[in-house]
Order: sequence, then structure tokens, then C-alpha cells
Amino acid sequence: MEAFLASTAAVAIAEIGDKTQLLSLFLVLRYGQRLAIVLGILVSTVLNHALSAWLGAWVASFLPEAWLPWILAASFVAIAAWLLVPDKDDSEDSRFLGLGAFAATTIMFFLAEIGDKTQIATVVLAARFTETVWVILGTTVGMLIANIPVIMAGRWLMERLPLATARISASLLFVALALVTVAATVVNS
Repeated sequence: MEAFLASTAAVAIAEIGDKTQLLSLFLVLRYGQRLAIVLGILVSTVLNHALSAWLGAWVASFLPEAWLPWILAASFVAIAAWLLVPDKDDSEDSRFLGLGAFAATTIMFFLAEIGDKTQIATVVLAARFTETVWVILGTTVGMLIANIPVIMAGRWLMERLPLATARISASLLFVALALVTVAATVVNS
């Protein structure tokens, strides 16, 4: 359950102001089909984060056990720094928009997540926790928690969210994950 809760919180907070949240806003304003967009986000996130989590678990299986916590802690700090950089929306000229709300959302979200902070966080979380399925479920729920309000409340919500505060909070969460990882390593040594 720790893997699920940590993954959910990390992604839900990290997503605030992320390019995929901006993509959600763009798609709902373009199509207005909220359910199709939510389902597209669900499908693309499960696929993308499942691949990412399995990659993280696979990489962790090859690393010497003594190195893993230190690599994870450094990765959490790197993600924390990356979260402080705002994203921009670059979805307006996508060739996938003619496919309809569900297909466009599924493809565009999957592609937007490649190399994104939350994808990297999913890899790192899966390397940190042995419960890969719970990481996948947690990161997917976190993605939905962050994006469904944008889909439902759209522009009104985006105009009122303090994005700088959200980015700093997400960054601090990843620093805390790094500190917990280091503390657990030192205590268990």
C-alpha cells in the first residue's frame, strides 16, 4: 500500500502545471467530450506507466543492491529539480486531432508522457518499490487526480491554481522521498 500511496501522491502533485495537464485543458476546449478524454488519459497512462514501471523494476534487478538506494535518492533529487521548471503546451498543431477525442487523447497523452517527469518518476518509483503493479495503479490514479479536475472545470481551475506553489510542493515531495530513501539505507546498514 505504501507503493500505491507514494506513487499516487508523487504523480498527482507533479502533474500540476505539467504539459499533460495543459494538454487536458486544450483537448476539453477543442472537443468538449469529457468522458472520451478521461478514458483516453486512462488508457494511455496505464500503457505508458506500465512500460515505465516494468523498465524501472528490470533496471533495479541488475543494479548491485548496495547502489540502488543511492541511485534512487539521486534520481529523486534530479526529478525534484526538474519539477521546478515550468512546462509549455505544444499540442495545438498535432496531426492526431482529426482522430476524435478518445483516439487523439490516447495517442497524444502517450507521446507527451515519453520522457516526461511523471514517466521518469514512475521508473524511479518502480525501482524503489517492489510492488510494480501498485506503482502502476498509483501513478495512473495520480494522473487522473491531477487531470480530471482540469477536464471538468477547465480554464476556470487553471486560472486559479498557484502553479509555482504546486511545482515547489511537488519538488519538496521528491526531496522527501530522497531523504527517506537515504535514511532507510543508513538505518538498515
